[in-house]
Amino acid sequence: MELMMGESRINGLVSRGPPEPEQSQAELAGFLARPPPGKKAVQFSDFEGKTSLGMSIFNLSNAIMGSGILGLAYAMANTGILFFLALLLCMALLSAYSIHLLLTCAGFVGIRAYEELGRRAFGTSGKVAAAGVICLHNIGAMASYLYIIKSELPLVIGTFLGSQVTDSRPWFLDGNVLIILVSIGIILPLALMRHLGYLGYTSGLSLTCMAFFLASVIYKKFSIKCPLPDVNRTMETFKSRNATCEVQLFTINSQTAYTIPILAFAFVCHPEVLPIYTELRRPSQRRMQAVANMSIGAMFLMYGLTATFGYLSFFGHVEAEMLHMYSQTDLLILCVRLAVLMAVTLTVPVVLFPIRRAIQQLLFPTKAFSWARHGTIALGLLTLVNVLVIFVPNIRDIFGVIGATSAPSLIFILPSIFYIRIIPRDHEPLASRPKIQAATFASLGMVIMAMSLGFIFTDWAVTGQSKGAGH
Repeated sequence: MELMMGESRINGLVSRGPPEPEQSQAELAGFLARPPPGKKAVQFSDFEGKTSLGMSIFNLSNAIMGSGILGLAYAMANTGILFFLALLLCMALLSAYSIHLLLTCAGFVGIRAYEELGRRAFGTSGKVAAAGVICLHNIGAMASYLYIIKSELPLVIGTFLGSQVTDSRPWFLDGNVLIILVSIGIILPLALMRHLGYLGYTSGLSLTCMAFFLASVIYKKFSIKCPLPDVNRTMETFKSRNATCEVQLFTINSQTAYTIPILAFAFVCHPEVLPIYTELRRPSQRRMQAVANMSIGAMFLMYGLTATFGYLSFFGHVEAEMLHMYSQTDLLILCVRLAVLMAVTLTVPVVLFPIRRAIQQLLFPTKAFSWARHGTIALGLLTLVNVLVIFVPNIRDIFGVIGATSAPSLIFILPSIFYIRIIPRDHEPLASRPKIQAATFASLGMVIMAMSLGFIFTDWAVTGQSKGAGH
């Protein structure tokens, strides 16, 4: 994939001067302000980042990690261990290549905003399209996370207290009340942080919660014996999904095709890449690519271990929501569910930052920072998502369709076409290998988008609901 290919050439072009003959210094002045007297000039001076490499890795890893991790064991049951791990590795490499394209474009023109790359490539319409895709995708992710909190937190609290969640439930078992309290008490204060780098500590806590989840899955694997007497399935389902205690290394069934979109979206973090790059200390394409590679590598390891040990615990019996397979009164599993909810909650502020940045790039591109505007946008976004989750029952299905279009656009299509448009032909001809690779990459994204939408609409036609790939 040539993740680092051409970096020295691109950096050399940046250091020599304007990448395009018609590009003037005045045009770049809005993005590359002159450094103060006595201070060394850097490649990017739109913002002087102060976030360390480690905190940047925490933030990007937290952005990658989504609730979809709970369904990876089910995906492995429908592909086999070797086939699943091969697909997961391919998607990890493709995501790293996609980030390489973004960083190359950013380094070439000196811009570290996804929306401004859209403007450089296609003018105002490109800027609006990029901002719109980011907003829709991340609002969908926020809605998905809050929906999980709404549905799971009352069950966890009720189990701890020995209470049943019924229609006449008290307020502390009401999911709608709980997501409002979580939004006001935890998410909003974190979302009011001025810089994304400050969330590195909470991202580290979120990853620690998921590490606890992984350790518990590994521990439970050795305490669950086969056959599984508590699994409530018919023999027809067992036979159709090879639901025995035999390990499948490679298998194909009616659900295998759904695995590709699920894994394609497993590493989506592209709206957060450039904001994290902006705040990175001593920014360079090499350092940010290292952040991306280490984050993707860590998530590949976590995904692979979670899927493998989850699958080896239940084999073909495993459900799409793996935690539902365990005893709901087991104290360890209750703690795991609480840890997962904590991780999901702490991911929401990280996802909110790129939306606010996109809104500011569209509506207030020349305005100086304002705490009032900063807080108002965050509060408005949280209010909108809470209203959607509370009052729209099928919100997950709606955003499932949006995610099936926005995720391939962010991962595959936009980085590729930005690269083709922004890197001038006199430096990379259209027939050059890098641009042919980028065009092929965009085509792959369109195929995955078509597959995802096809599966969702098929599910709606057959069952009346969507499995949804999700993040």
